[in-house]
Amino acid sequence: MPEQAQPRPPAPRDAIESLGFPLRVAAFDVGSNGMRFIAAEFSGPTTWTQLAYERVPVRLGRSAFLTHELATSAMDQAVEAFKRFRAELDRLEITHVRAVATSAVRESRNGPAFVERVEQESGIRLHLISGSEEARLVWRAVKTRIDFGESKWMLVDLGGGSVEVSLADRVGIMWSESHTMGSVRLLDELAGADDAPAHFAHLLAEYASTLRIPHASKHWTPVELIATGGNIETLARMTGDAGHTTGVRQLSREQLRVAIDQLSRLSYSQRIARLGLREDRADVILPAAIVYERVAELAGARRIFVPEIGVKEGVLLDLVDELTGGAGLGRQERIAYEGALTLGRRYLFDEAHARHVTKLALSLFDQLAEVHGLAAEDRRILLAGALLHDIGQHISHRRHHKHSLYLILHSEIPAVELDELPLVALVARYHRRAEPREEHFLFGEMGPEDRRRVERLSAILRVADALDREHLQRVHRVDARLHEDRLELHLEKDGRLLLEQWALRKKGKLFAKVFGLEPYVTFDLTEERLLV
Repeated sequence: MPEQAQPRPPAPRDAIESLGFPLRVAAFDVGSNGMRFIAAEFSGPTTWTQLAYERVPVRLGRSAFLTHELATSAMDQAVEAFKRFRAELDRLEITHVRAVATSAVRESRNGPAFVERVEQESGIRLHLISGSEEARLVWRAVKTRIDFGESKWMLVDLGGGSVEVSLADRVGIMWSESHTMGSVRLLDELAGADDAPAHFAHLLAEYASTLRIPHASKHWTPVELIATGGNIETLARMTGDAGHTTGVRQLSREQLRVAIDQLSRLSYSQRIARLGLREDRADVILPAAIVYERVAELAGARRIFVPEIGVKEGVLLDLVDELTGGAGLGRQERIAYEGALTLGRRYLFDEAHARHVTKLALSLFDQLAEVHGLAAEDRRILLAGALLHDIGQHISHRRHHKHSLYLILHSEIPAVELDELPLVALVARYHRRAEPREEHFLFGEMGPEDRRRVERLSAILRVADALDREHLQRVHRVDARLHEDRLELHLEKDGRLLLEQWALRKKGKLFAKVFGLEPYVTFDLTEERLLV
């Protein structure tokens, strides 16, 4: 038997070759009430100079929320805009581009055909994103303009098709909810041809009053409120706020109520003539204002911060982070990581333990690539399962592994597809207690290949979880080395790790069964080997 083998190379991931600064990039935000294009040159991770910006008033959401079909004329306008954008990208010599589309395209039956047409005629690939992904992108952008400090902030991003409400701090989003109360959707669903503005305003207010944010009202009111979207930017300008010199405007709830009263007294044409509003803003601004005021009420906020930044800037920052190496994760993995953290925070999980176990699990996955033979996407499944393995503790410590399965299975995690959620849920479920068996819920319904994935990922997670048994993060690094029938784990650590050794003795059995390698640990090359 050889004295020791070399660590295995990492498994492939979806990261791309790292680039340096300065770096030119562009982003597209295809919303329900308009399209936005922005090009910028970054001199650092969060520092950029705008090279070009254009908003095209293509209302893809018009009638789409009622018919579930994008109108042909709107699609034609959007494609023509993309072709113009393509020429601008070429002029600016920008090759790194990301385009996202939200609820109107996402919810329409002909949305996929529209996406394909855009790529065929402009060469720009359009990505459909969820409401939770919109919230994450907004958070990324906003924190470059507003110092969150040690406080918790509520973020509300209102578009044409939906409104995303989140609770966040400087570390990340704690929870996020998406509601179908977008300005265009409300206009289509509630407006009548003969409605007077005041009558329509009362109807909107009644409808918006049904909006609930249970997590905020129960735990964290009042908080400061940050609002994004074209409508709130227009409303802030209407109040005459001079704070735009700092890049962040403010308006009070009282100012917002005054604006609502003013708008509800004016017809569509009067809003254009007297207030100077654009045609595609004059009709949707009242529904938007009423929703913003409702969220401010729920947040207990007396003022609203308007940073005049949003999804498109979040897309830019995301792209730059990916191109320059980010945190060592591929784009999809980063999105899944941040989304899983948000879900975990909703259930008040032990974040330090979850992050640490995930770090150890991914390290083992990379070092043991030739042993487990899994694909790059399985790393993302392991990442999500490891971060969320203990969220069932929110319900009860007893059988918390099964509670974790239930919570994950009935949740949404960005960058994790619906057919992947059962995999994530089972990996989390099998971090402790019984090993996978055919009679178990979900596992017995899977095909042989998915069962194999669950078994292998769960075995890796059990080892990682055992190495933080006390939730004190004493194992700083693990170096996996293979022997004929054993896996030697060299640990950089603090303390004696007696509980970790005991836990590995129990949890390492699945790893030995699945891979034919019995795990054991040493603390460095000079210490006596401790079989476990």
